[in-house]
Amino acid sequence: MKKVYVAGHRGMVGSAICRKLEKDSLIELVTATRDQVDLTNQKQAREFFTDNSIDEVYLAAAKVGGIHANNTYPAEFIYDNLMIEANLIDAAHRAGIQKLIFLGSSCIYPRSSGQPMTEEMLLTGALEPTNEPYAIAKIAGIKLCESYNRQYGRDYRSVMPTNLYGPGDNFHSENSHVIPALIRRFHEAKESEKSKVIAWGSGTPMREFLHVDDMAEGTVHVMNLDIDSYSKHTEMMQSHINIGTGIDCTIRELTETVADVVGYKGEIIWDTTKPDGTPRKLMNVERLRNLGWQASIELKVGLKSTYEWFLDNLETVRKG
Repeated sequence: MKKVYVAGHRGMVGSAICRKLEKDSLIELVTATRDQVDLTNQKQAREFFTDNSIDEVYLAAAKVGGIHANNTYPAEFIYDNLMIEANLIDAAHRAGIQKLIFLGSSCIYPRSSGQPMTEEMLLTGALEPTNEPYAIAKIAGIKLCESYNRQYGRDYRSVMPTNLYGPGDNFHSENSHVIPALIRRFHEAKESEKSKVIAWGSGTPMREFLHVDDMAEGTVHVMNLDIDSYSKHTEMMQSHINIGTGIDCTIRELTETVADVVGYKGEIIWDTTKPDGTPRKLMNVERLRNLGWQASIELKVGLKSTYEWFLDNLETVRKG
């Protein structure tokens, strides 16, 4: 029996990884709430690994949010994420854990990156200002993994998912990402029979969206690759791999699709005084395809299942 710790198991990403790992009868899942271990606290993180005999770690714990949240709380976004990853990665190393996978974000790549974005584009230009603190923290996580690999011979890998959505997402009215924000906005507009809904920006930026269950499958696939196969397509000094669909759409197309899925029939008004963010973010996923995995959940299908989850958890969602 292999003991696998999923940090951040209550979040959208961590819970999806748990759902995937629970299907394996040879894995014993280990989880802990923030009340049990505060990963921003170095002492608590080290004690947790000392007290538990862990074989592998999925580092999905993070402070996350959309453009509004990143703009409003930049200090928390860089501090909390730096502390979580630094404490956990070092504590895992000190406990002798050989295998770990760190989950980052596509925002690590420069704002002006060529499209689609390849792994080699990391640190080749300036970041998108609206989420720079968060991106810097995620880049630091990649470099932590690479540094422990180089100095101590660890097998610490990193995956960089594109924009995620799905069950367990944050549907907060102000601090959520674009898909949950749109689902809630259109649902409430339909409920109150509003004739129009305000959407942020121009609608022209292009984004790629990956269902969180696809992300979990891809991440577990990367963790389980044997070192020889993995090393053929990556260098342990450059440990990160993109996870995405390789397909994008405009925010306008996404917004209209969400409205259709929710069943909202009113008018959509675009507020161009609001920021658009990066003009385009499309991941090059050839490396992962060459390693034997690709996404399978089509966007509209994933949006329908996410809206169903939203409806099933409406009371909890509205308290958030």
